[in-house]
Amino acid sequence: MEINAVFEGGGVKGISLAGAVQAAEQAGVSFQRVAGTSSGSIVSAMLAAGYTGEEMSVIIRGTSFTSFLKRAPLYNTPIVGPALRVMLKKGLYSGEALESWVRGILRQRGIVTFRDLPSGKLSIIASDITNGRIVVLPEGLKEYGISPDQFEVAKAVRMSCSIPYFFDPVLLRLNGEFAKGKSFPEQFVYTVDGGLLSNFPMWLFDEHENRKKIPVPTVGFQMIGKTDPQPYRITGPVTMLQAMVGTMLSAHDERYIEQEKFVRTVKIPTLGIGTTQFEVTKLQSDELYASGFKAGQTFFREWRPKR
Repeated sequence: MEINAVFEGGGVKGISLAGAVQAAEQAGVSFQRVAGTSSGSIVSAMLAAGYTGEEMSVIIRGTSFTSFLKRAPLYNTPIVGPALRVMLKKGLYSGEALESWVRGILRQRGIVTFRDLPSGKLSIIASDITNGRIVVLPEGLKEYGISPDQFEVAKAVRMSCSIPYFFDPVLLRLNGEFAKGKSFPEQFVYTVDGGLLSNFPMWLFDEHENRKKIPVPTVGFQMIGKTDPQPYRITGPVTMLQAMVGTMLSAHDERYIEQEKFVRTVKIPTLGIGTTQFEVTKLQSDELYASGFKAGQTFFREWRPKR
């Protein structure tokens, strides 16, 4: 069975998506087109590059996510350092380590830019906060005068994963006609985590598939379950920002999904793990993966696409 797949964002909880993918493949499912937001964009990119669910799970579960939290020693000075970094860089961490990790994984399969993938195979969601709009990469890059084919996939993933104030926003510079008449500062656009505007873009493939006589069904992979309530200790502007972002991201768990989309969504319990809980233990990682695998098994055992 062939499907299009949409993967929700969820930070560290995205480990569970790898389990669901492996269960889908064991059920005879293959992926035609894939899309994702935030951690869902990582899974989508790996699928588009040709990784199997099993290979993906080995890579993801073998990765220390705290390795993504890098910044210069200057910014590690208690209280002052993080606040200074947010003021200067607009994020607690750069996001470069995450981008480098994704780049290395994709290059093992010969994937660097979107040109290296079949047209339409991969779509990644980011948020343009300068203009207040969703960017669907790579095609949306045309709106900035940037060639979609020449854009690096790892950079697109980093854009989608740039949780506001946690990771630095990614800057896009307008090119050609789009930059004409604008001052130098006006030529730059700030992009952040796609989940800010569309964390679960089930709409992405529907219009395209509805034009076909025999459409490929779209299945969503969504992480559900409220994170255990943990009060934030706010001692200054940095901790206040962390509390605001954490609250915003956890609110996604309460989102309503229309019944028509609900019946074609793999619902994965996330066991109370938080989006930015990068110090997740090996046991928690294994439990997230197992949760995704079980949810995928249950869904594909019972689900049949509409004809």
